[in-house]
Amino acid sequence: MIPFLDLKKQNLLHKAELMKAVEKVIDSGWFILGKECKQFEKILTEFVGTNYAIGVGNGLDALTLIFNAYKELGKLKDGDEVIVPANTYIASVLAITNNKLIPLFSEPDETYYNLNPEQVIKDITPKTKAILAVHLYGQVTDFSEIQNIAKKYNLLLIEDNAQAIGAKYKGVKTGALGDAAGFSFYPGKNLGALGDGGAVVSNNTELIATVKAIANYGSDKKYENKYKGVNSRLDEIQAAILSTKIKFIDQENQQRRGIANKYLSGIANPFITLPAVQKQEQHVWHLFVIQTTKRKQLVKYLDEKEIGCMIHYPIPPHKQEALSEYNYLSLPLSEKIHKQVLSLPIYPSLSHKDVSYIIEAINEFRI
Repeated sequence: MIPFLDLKKQNLLHKAELMKAVEKVIDSGWFILGKECKQFEKILTEFVGTNYAIGVGNGLDALTLIFNAYKELGKLKDGDEVIVPANTYIASVLAITNNKLIPLFSEPDETYYNLNPEQVIKDITPKTKAILAVHLYGQVTDFSEIQNIAKKYNLLLIEDNAQAIGAKYKGVKTGALGDAAGFSFYPGKNLGALGDGGAVVSNNTELIATVKAIANYGSDKKYENKYKGVNSRLDEIQAAILSTKIKFIDQENQQRRGIANKYLSGIANPFITLPAVQKQEQHVWHLFVIQTTKRKQLVKYLDEKEIGCMIHYPIPPHKQEALSEYNYLSLPLSEKIHKQVLSLPIYPSLSHKDVSYIIEAINEFRI
């Protein structure tokens, strides 16, 4: 069986270094808000190209804290609207709704799955105050156009960079393109912890200070609480693990590109639509997502061939029970995408033999 994702095999590649990192934390006796977290924050700022980074509990918290901080700073208020791609994962939307803000679900670019600048302009209303640009599946949003729109309409521009760490747009890495960005280090991400983890990055000193305080019970001074905060901190063990694994991220992203290129050049099946790529450096292939109108049959076929696959995501956010107030919306393009997408295995430890087998199997798929 070829698993959709083999985290055991992936992490075993770095086991010796990871064990040393964990032992170092255990030997230190310090497990929260220590030097390992500070060190990872420094490494992350250098990697991304921002002035600041704050380690937090997970990717959802990262985005939620950004919106929360902007509200505390008076840049946003209850009822303000945030444009978000309609075909994203629900976490992007929850970060908005959890702050009593209103998501404006924007139909994506049909070719690249990210925000469509022309549609974004149509979606803006007098109550729109921010754009949440999601670099879905690892490919960068068309950021020049989005930046121009944000500037013209005086909108905050926030990146959901959960899936695209290491991708570049015109020489600038994702996370450094907007006003602030949220990262996820969920184990299955390109840079994955051995548990949950996330980060907020920005060049805005005031925003970062506010995020840092809110994430630590609302406190910027011990036992003094300025905000109604939460507990969302990147622990020392996960920080040490991430400091170790980030050394390999560019190499591993390049390995993902190599697998993707083999799929793109090797898969030829009339029932399959392959993903489109704008530029190589703009995609780090967190997921390799095809489309097919025969998804149910293909999933069954791949299971018989012992090839793992997953659907990212079967139900769009505006049709989820948790967001029932938006179930009335009709967003045909997003709904079509969610009905047809299917993700194939793509991770650095996937062997050449397995990639060739997957290509051959898909090319032989018929109804």
